[in-house]
Amino acid sequence: MKKKTDKPKKFIQKMDLKKGALREELHVPAGKDIPAKKLAKAAKSSNPTLKKRAVLAETFKKMNKKKAK
Repeated sequence: MKKKTDKPKKFIQKMDLKKGALREELHVPAGKDIPAKKLAKAAKSSNPTLKKRAVLAETFKKMNKKKAK
């Protein structure tokens, strides 16, 4: 059985992410925040790539709030 500490460290930094791809698909200019409504709508999209990117963005948003506390 693996221990919980066996998780790879900094796995998010090592992921192959296309920065700005979600913003480009949602037509939000660089430097502006993606509105929560657009993000929620994209998470329910029929396009699987857009859906994955939106769900990941929502997850990162939650992670950032947890660290701020």
